[in-house]
Amino acid sequence: MLRSIDPFLVAADSALRTLFAKPHATRATPAPESAPSELTPAQRKEAGALMRVNHVGEVCAQALYTAQAASTRDPVLRAHFMEAAQEETDHLAWTRERLDALGDRPSWLNPLWYAGAFGLGLLAGRAGDPLSLGFVAETERQVEAHLDSHLDRLPAGDTASRAVVTQMKLDEARHAAQAWDAGATDLPAPAKLLMRAASKVMTTMAHRI
Repeated sequence: MLRSIDPFLVAADSALRTLFAKPHATRATPAPESAPSELTPAQRKEAGALMRVNHVGEVCAQALYTAQAASTRDPVLRAHFMEAAQEETDHLAWTRERLDALGDRPSWLNPLWYAGAFGLGLLAGRAGDPLSLGFVAETERQVEAHLDSHLDRLPAGDTASRAVVTQMKLDEARHAAQAWDAGATDLPAPAKLLMRAASKVMTTMAHRI
């Protein structure tokens, strides 16, 4: 009985730490290749909005991975999900650091984003490990494309944010590759379309709220 409850206690702890505690990275914040330049108020506002969207993505990543870890019965896969969640904690800390530096704030809807992502993670986990891993692979693929678009939109002078997003993009690509190596099953096309639609709603709202 205790063993079946433990993963959900870990998930509850993750929710509290993600939403209400200051995240601590295990890796140093990626260093920019050149010193940041002074941003105009408009550039600072846009950079802050984009990093808020990225911060929301990391809030959701914590929820997804902890829910999937709680759902699987495979201890090796559970460890894999928790290791990925720890790397996503680095991203959470880095994006929060950039928000603070830019004088901006996290999304006011983070509890809602977390709850929704946790529910999706549970559904993916209950569908079985291959589909759960497929969900990870597709999520990370879409996040990688999303981060790539942010590199096009971030002000050129905000080299600090660009360094963070670049490293996040590399990490997400690696997480997707690891999911495939672990036995992911490709998701059906309608599921991918629904994921894109949900992501569009989230990123549009998080950009403003």
